[in-house]
Amino acid sequence: MDGKERIDLQHACAVATEAAEAAGALLRSRASKPFEVHDKGTQGDLVTDLDLASEAEIVARLRRAFPHHRILSEELGELPGSGPWTWLVDPLDGTNNVAIGLGVFAVGIALCRAELPMVAAVHDVPAAATWSARRGGGAWGPRGPLPTRRPAVGRPPTLGWIQGHDLPRADPRGMALKVRLEGEAKRVLHLWAPLLCWVMLARGDIDGIVAYQADSIDLQAGLLIAQEAGVEVRNLDGDLFDGRCSVPDERVSLVAGTPETVEWLLGLVAGELKAFAT
Repeated sequence: MDGKERIDLQHACAVATEAAEAAGALLRSRASKPFEVHDKGTQGDLVTDLDLASEAEIVARLRRAFPHHRILSEELGELPGSGPWTWLVDPLDGTNNVAIGLGVFAVGIALCRAELPMVAAVHDVPAAATWSARRGGGAWGPRGPLPTRRPAVGRPPTLGWIQGHDLPRADPRGMALKVRLEGEAKRVLHLWAPLLCWVMLARGDIDGIVAYQADSIDLQAGLLIAQEAGVEVRNLDGDLFDGRCSVPDERVSLVAGTPETVEWLLGLVAGELKAFAT
């Protein structure tokens, strides 16, 4: 099929799911054995031979199914294609966790048209569980369709914090926001695996997410699943965020959750940024 033609999103979702699960099976079979870890950049990020093996598995499957599509993968970079379709591949979200033996990591795949995610699959590797979504078609988990999120009962929310992997540790705005959230929320989770934060929000385990200068390549898959599960997502200025962003260069800051949680977060974030500016 030519990359310029319309495609069957249900089929694309099945391909993404099968690729994510195949990569997950590979990671499970190798994560308990010795593997190589290398520094990636100067901000403490890592890459392992597990990342590369997972990436090779996914890219091969996507190329067989959609040979004309562009692919952007975290380690390989860009594999050119024609037309408006681009696959985003995070072959191992949570590499730092894997490197220290922490079982919190995932595989994420999204298909975008003109920078808007249309299909997504996220595979929780240790749990061997997959979540997926099609734009306008709902979100699914291991037990079937995900129900629409219900507003949180009046209580301090449990939040996920996501930040760009190369954000300086002493970034003053990021530090100020985290301190404020820690003081106001019931709990703020730092999973080091953003895709799993989005899955937790989609299924109702946490109430909201604050993303600060987050990496765009591992944003769209989890974001689409959360949106299709009824999660509201807004830019820090309050405008609706539809998930459209340039990959891999654009950094994204936003809040997400139930409408009640989002309004609370917007007020908190706006107040903190205003105080910081003064």
